[in-house]
Amino acid sequence: MHPFAVAQVLALLLLANSAPVVAKKVLGDRWAWPIDFGTELPDGHRLFGASKTIRGVMLAVVFGWVGAPLIGLEPDLGAQVALLAMAGDLLSSFLKRRLSLPASSRAIGLDQIPESLLPQLVCIEPLGLTALDVVAGVMIFLVSGLLISRLLFRLNLRDQPY
Repeated sequence: MHPFAVAQVLALLLLANSAPVVAKKVLGDRWAWPIDFGTELPDGHRLFGASKTIRGVMLAVVFGWVGAPLIGLEPDLGAQVALLAMAGDLLSSFLKRRLSLPASSRAIGLDQIPESLLPQLVCIEPLGLTALDVVAGVMIFLVSGLLISRLLFRLNLRDQPY
């Protein structure tokens, strides 16, 4: 097992996921263009939803790119991890809309697994992660995400406690 490498990936995921939250608190609705441009599918629901923005994805990638060297990783890997975290988040939102779950609703597992699994897969080769490392990283992300989310809600940094 490679606990330091898992911690590095988790730190990048924290950076990537904090970017949209920070942007919303600092910038409000400025430049918050929805990534789906309001596209509604035949099921009557948005493709992703209004809270998934181009600004959030772009800033997540920038945070990952800038933050990676601070924890001993290449900037390009940081950007890839952030982009895949956002892709996993978009996949979760897409599936939640197809399941008719309201925007920002909680779906334990669906909210965390794609968002943490996809980035870790790109880190297997460069960081030497094993299958056990990836499973551990996903589980740590799932549990810590639930705990951190409650803390961020209490600090008024999140609109929902999950």
